[in-house]
Amino acid sequence: MFTGLIEDMGTVTSFRRSHTAAVLGISTALPVLEIALGDSVAVNGICLTVTAISNTVLTFDVSPETISKSTFASLRTGDRVNLERALRLGDRLGGHLVTGHVDCCGMLSKTEHVAGYHILTFTLPAGFSRYLVQKGSVAIDGISLTVNEVSGEGFTVTIIPHSFDKTTLAHLEPGVRVNIETDILGKYIERLAQPWRDGIGLSMQTLAENGFV
Repeated sequence: MFTGLIEDMGTVTSFRRSHTAAVLGISTALPVLEIALGDSVAVNGICLTVTAISNTVLTFDVSPETISKSTFASLRTGDRVNLERALRLGDRLGGHLVTGHVDCCGMLSKTEHVAGYHILTFTLPAGFSRYLVQKGSVAIDGISLTVNEVSGEGFTVTIIPHSFDKTTLAHLEPGVRVNIETDILGKYIERLAQPWRDGIGLSMQTLAENGFV
């Protein structure tokens, strides 16, 4: 589990493809001595497991599922990536609960600059905007942000100068794809409401199957 507060921008040192999987190497300024093999690190919002550590370089195995469902398919040596270590019990939750499980890839469609702030508009694949609400939370490449507006299959966010300068948002241009993770609460609510949406209601058996009785 993560918060969406980026700790470091790492640099991709290697991305070795093997059929549909890959091995990813990232140079980082994170305190490597505090990271152990098997630890979880969010890389552009994707939860990965550390499989090797060498000096300042962390290595991760990347599954075919991750490559097919994220922006990793276009990852290249030299790319900058957002990094966050997993949340520890007792840590402050400064962003929102981020699982590191990407829902889809969105695309930056427009950038505006107003009074020193950056207003970014993203489009999503059909069906995903229903998980976003005005003033709700969204993770873009692992960055916890507040949704300004939701319109059709798109949404806008406002970026303060600090977040813009300390993350990969400063390198985005219209047309670039990003990893999107919507708020997990909306997905659970949709799942629980599915029986009503299907018009069958909640029987005692359904309640029991979902652990409510």
